[in-house]
Amino acid sequence: MLKKLFLSILIILFLLLSIALYRTFSHTPPANGIITGEVISIDELRASQNLATSIRFKTISYQDKEMFPYEEFNKFIKWAAITYPEFHQAMQIEQLEHSLLFKWQGSDSMLAPILFEGHHDVVPIIPGTEDLWEEDPFAGVISNNRIWGRGALDDKSGVIGLMEAATYLIKSNFQPKRTIYFSFGHDEEVGGSGAALITEKLRQEGVQLYWSLGEGSFVNKGFFPGIDKFIAPINVAEKGSVNLMIIAKAKGGHSSTPPKKTAVTILAEALVKLEKEPLPGSLEGLSAAMFNEVSKHMPFGYRFLFANRWLFGGILDSQLSSTPVINAMIRTTTAPTMLNGSIKSNVLPIEATALINFRLHPRDTTESVTNHVRRVVGSNEVEVRFLGGREASEISSWDSPGFKIVSFALEKVYGEIIPVPGLMIAASDTRHYSKIADNSFRFNPFYIVPEDMTGIHGTNESIEINSFISGIKTYVEIIREGSSN
Repeated sequence: MLKKLFLSILIILFLLLSIALYRTFSHTPPANGIITGEVISIDELRASQNLATSIRFKTISYQDKEMFPYEEFNKFIKWAAITYPEFHQAMQIEQLEHSLLFKWQGSDSMLAPILFEGHHDVVPIIPGTEDLWEEDPFAGVISNNRIWGRGALDDKSGVIGLMEAATYLIKSNFQPKRTIYFSFGHDEEVGGSGAALITEKLRQEGVQLYWSLGEGSFVNKGFFPGIDKFIAPINVAEKGSVNLMIIAKAKGGHSSTPPKKTAVTILAEALVKLEKEPLPGSLEGLSAAMFNEVSKHMPFGYRFLFANRWLFGGILDSQLSSTPVINAMIRTTTAPTMLNGSIKSNVLPIEATALINFRLHPRDTTESVTNHVRRVVGSNEVEVRFLGGREASEISSWDSPGFKIVSFALEKVYGEIIPVPGLMIAASDTRHYSKIADNSFRFNPFYIVPEDMTGIHGTNESIEINSFISGIKTYVEIIREGSSN
């Protein structure tokens, strides 16, 4: 009897292994031919110098609106008009506050228009980090084959890259069939009221976009284990956000006679509970679609796991959650950001508070996240207060013409590259434009490596010149095909 049972177990294991191996060997990318585009000759020196010059305008967005640098924005707008005369002459232009809307009229008014967007405002330099920069953050220095300064990646490279690409097409006597809009926001970093104004203007004019393309992920290399090819996560959605205040309450008093539990220790216990019970995250929907494609290019061991998520789903979810960037792609993240307690060192506070910022995965809502936190930490001693938020965006189709056009353009410029649908883990102006677009994509066609990530909103922001030029060429292909198709 025992021998039969053992034999049955061996047969089952053999069958499982056979199925798993078959699925693994089938989990490979299709053999696609290399797509080649036209030769696009960009004046690299001129384009690089233009981006460097744009960085010298301190178009900084401050939370305090009274600090808005009007003169810097006015100078930037005037400089752009002088530097890109063909672009400005070919377009109908409207300025809303310091945001700019350009309309390149297409020859076929029956075709729904498309929109390309970026923003020319930047975040401030973190106080006290000025000396950590290799180059002055607003000097627009070009050195070591890189363009340095605030906005080099986020997002003046996008704005300048689009104007360079459109200018190239205009000089080549290109005429779009489909009307093209270019929208450059002035305050994306503090909410995007400029993008909201432009969106409302277009809505009132009855404009419904076929698709839009704005800032988002970059072409990357070195972010996924075992893959030495370029990967292009074209974001088809972006996360929402919600702020909750956790308020721990206790009796106050003098610090010389503290009770066993103070408001601070009650708050600390609540934060630990929240850390130990994060929002659920797993490979499903959009996240599964992205990793399903990326994993086809991984070494055998990784392909074995991803091809057999029915067996190894728990292991994969655990491993993916250990990497902050990937963890953010598969779940709603929890980030305590602001703490407050006593007003004096020897005073026990009556209340201790923590502001928690959640970035919402499309599977969650502001209500479900609030309910989760109240279930985990809520008690007679702990109150959870909703401070506000916004839902995650709708998910655009990665089987749509816009997504395919961006993918083909990348293949024409970069050659062997892996375009996949992605999820933007931060916020962008696209959340406004998506209200009037059939599909919206968030992607910058410049390539980066992991070390470049610390420059975005951080120190030593810069972009490699070759990366910037490749991005311009990709924009040329996207604009040309997108407005002709």
